[in-house]
Amino acid sequence: MVVFVNQFSVHGNAEDFERAFQASSEFMRRQPGFLRHSLVRSTLLPERYVNVAEWEDAASFRRATEHPDFESHVRELHELASSEPHLCVPVLQRGALRGDAEGG
Repeated sequence: MVVFVNQFSVHGNAEDFERAFQASSEFMRRQPGFLRHSLVRSTLLPERYVNVAEWEDAASFRRATEHPDFESHVRELHELASSEPHLCVPVLQRGALRGDAEGG
């Protein structure tokens, strides 16, 4: 699995950005190898959003970004925001401890 992390700094209207991202999300979820993603917005800097997307592998992610229809989504998002994209590999993932595992 690979994780795509992209931080957006929105310089346009936030509602327009969220609508454009929704369209991009619908495109990505139809691509082979896509697992899930979350778009979150900073509570301290409301113009900052972070997308965290999980993919089966880097090849699936690359195929999706090379799809002919992908460029229109990138263009629309870049009209509203700048971004800092990074393709990452998981190093550590943990869930919460529950019940007896916490000692009580």
